Amino acid sequence: MNSLYLKGTVRYPDYELNFDLSLPGSGITALFGASGAGKSTLLRAVAGLVKPANGIIRIGGTSWQDDTSKLFVPTYKRPLGFVFQDARLFSHLNVIDNLQYGMKRIRTEQRRISLEKAVDLLGIGHLLDRMPDTLSGGEKQRVSIARALATSPDIMLMDEPLAALDMKRKSEIIPYLQRLNEELGIPVLYVSHALEEVSTLADHLVLLEKGRILASGATKDMLTRLDLPLAYYDTASAIVQGKIIAEDPRFCLSTLAFPGGLVYLPTGRFRTGEQVRLRIQARDVSLATIKPEQTSILNILETTVVAISPQSGGEVMVELDAKGTRLLSRITSKSASILKLDTGKHVYAQIKGIAVLESVSG
Repeated sequence: MNSLYLKGTVRYPDYELNFDLSLPGSGITALFGASGAGKSTLLRAVAGLVKPANGIIRIGGTSWQDDTSKLFVPTYKRPLGFVFQDARLFSHLNVIDNLQYGMKRIRTEQRRISLEKAVDLLGIGHLLDRMPDTLSGGEKQRVSIARALATSPDIMLMDEPLAALDMKRKSEIIPYLQRLNEELGIPVLYVSHALEEVSTLADHLVLLEKGRILASGATKDMLTRLDLPLAYYDTASAIVQGKIIAEDPRFCLSTLAFPGGLVYLPTGRFRTGEQVRLRIQARDVSLATIKPEQTSILNILETTVVAISPQSGGEVMVELDAKGTRLLSRITSKSASILKLDTGKHVYAQIKGIAVLESVSG
């Protein structure tokens, strides 16, 4: 699918959202920001649940709204799947009947995703005869996603689908979301205010604040920009993408190679040859001007200081370049002074292997 183009203004008595965005036509695009930033409003505009002024909503080569030609396609005629924070299953229907209900408005010749495919992708084959009140929160949400998929949508809209789940249930669903992205190629607009979700799932990120678009770009680039607030969250992170090239069963370690060097990870989650995406938090990266020896930290990467930004509380955020891959390091102002850090200085970034346990396949 070609890129998505979204433009318009949504006005409420005490609130206004302005947007003008060109987004990728594949992968997961996260709409990220604090409550009230306009994330859900933008999603509702794409769905046709609100009608933006001067609006243009174009999904691939198809226009759903174009005020210049007085075009507005109503929601029920837009081929989209919508997943909400709560699963919204019909309590009187079992799982299979919930799934089949979602297919009723789609003519047979328009069905590109079979019910069997949706069931397989979400791993819910063993739940088909169950009633919603017997399902866990994570199971309900997987059924909800499968029901949306069964409508063979051109785009998936997800409004904080993991917000109501605990960490265990979230970790159960995330691999299924990644699988949808990899196997179907349907673009996803994913609303979230959780940075860890965004950095784990999203290929592209749109940052909203108080009804305006602050920035839009590849997630790995957006997370490490010191001119954006993302780099100053407690969970500020960088993304490292690479390939598992070796496993050491003696020490239970896997070796990931990426352009900036090697990263050693606790083994068990990955296979040799697998492409992997890691999330490395700024607070887990320490710095040295001389290559450390006799240290318990195995991951030592040669980097160059790109930028330094002071923070409150006597801390600084350091943006690093590891041969084209950006990293972040949060250290104290005193440490930065002792190391005499400055733009262009060569330093060694140290990362504990156990600090990247939140790594995911990608």
